[in-house]
Amino acid sequence: MHRHSALQTIRDEHASLAAMLQSMRLMVEKGPSDDHRQFFNVLRAMLFYIDEFPERLHHPKESNLLFPKVVKLAPKTMGAVDKLERDHMRSEKAARDLQHMLLAWELLGQGRRAAFEEAMGQYIDAYLEHMNLEENVILPEAERCFSEDDWRLLDAAFAENADPLTGQYRPTEAYERLFTLIVTRAPSPIGLG
Repeated sequence: MHRHSALQTIRDEHASLAAMLQSMRLMVEKGPSDDHRQFFNVLRAMLFYIDEFPERLHHPKESNLLFPKVVKLAPKTMGAVDKLERDHMRSEKAARDLQHMLLAWELLGQGRRAAFEEAMGQYIDAYLEHMNLEENVILPEAERCFSEDDWRLLDAAFAENADPLTGQYRPTEAYERLFTLIVTRAPSPIGLG
C-alpha cells in the first residue's frame, strides 16, 4: 500500500496535539506552583496554539477536502463525518471559552478554578475522542478508496500546514516565541518543563 504524505501529516498533527492536550491536563491537575504567572502564560500559549494551528489550518482542510470526498466514496461514513463536523463547529468556540475561563481563574482567583478544570477535562476528552474517530474510521476509508488524484490534492493541502510541534518544521519567525515558550516551559510529553 502506497503511503501518502497527507496521512502522515494528519497523524503527526494528531500526535502533537494529543501530547499538547496531555501536557495541559498534567499542568491543570498540578496547578500553579510558586510562579503563577508562568503557569498561566504557558497554558494561555497552549490554548492559543490550538486556536492558531488545529483550528485554522488542520480542521478546514479536513472539512473542505477530506470529509466530503470520504463521504462521497464511502457513504457509510456519513454518521462519523456528521459528528466530526459538529465537533469542528464547536471546537473553535470551546478553545476561546477556555481562554476566557483561564483568564477568569488568573484574575479573579481560586473561585474560578473548578469551572476551568471541569471544562478543560471535558475539552481534552472530547478532542482525543474526535481524533480517534478520524484515525479509526475516516483515514482507513480514505486509504481504501481515494484515487491518486485525490491524494495529490490532499497531500499538497496538508503540506502547507508546517506545524512546528510535529517536530518536522521550524517555527516561522512570527511563531518562534510561542513555540519556544511551549517547548521550554510546558511539561512532558510536549515540552521540557
